[in-house]
Amino acid sequence: MANLPLRFPNQFRGFSVTASSTNGAPFNTPKSGGPVILELPLEKIRRPLMRTRANDPEKVKDLMASIQEIGLQEPIDVLEVGGIYYGFSGCHRYEAHQRLGLPTIRCKIRKGTKETLRHHLR
Repeated sequence: MANLPLRFPNQFRGFSVTASSTNGAPFNTPKSGGPVILELPLEKIRRPLMRTRANDPEKVKDLMASIQEIGLQEPIDVLEVGGIYYGFSGCHRYEAHQRLGLPTIRCKIRKGTKETLRHHLR
C-alpha cells in the first residue's frame, strides 16, 4: 500500500484519516436483516458456474495489480444457504485473489433459501 503525504491548512491539523480494507463496511449483521460484509476464506465459497464461463485474462491481470496496490474495492456477492456459501458473480475478482495466493476475499453475503439457490442455477 502506498504512503502519500498530505498537507492540510492549520485549521485541519487535528484531523485524522484512517483507511480500512473493508472501506468502513460493518462486520456484523445489520438490523434490517440485509447483506453482511465479511472476509471469507476462498475455499469456503462454492462456485457452481465456474466451469461454464471463461474469465478475460487481461481483466484478471489488471485486477491483480489493482488489488495489490489498493486492495479489493468492491466485495463479491455471495449467497448463503444453510451455512454454505455460493458465489455467482465476481468471477474475475475471485480468480485474481486465487492467483495472488490471498486466503480470503471480502464478500457481501445475503441469506437465501434453497429455492433462491435453484433460481441462480437455472
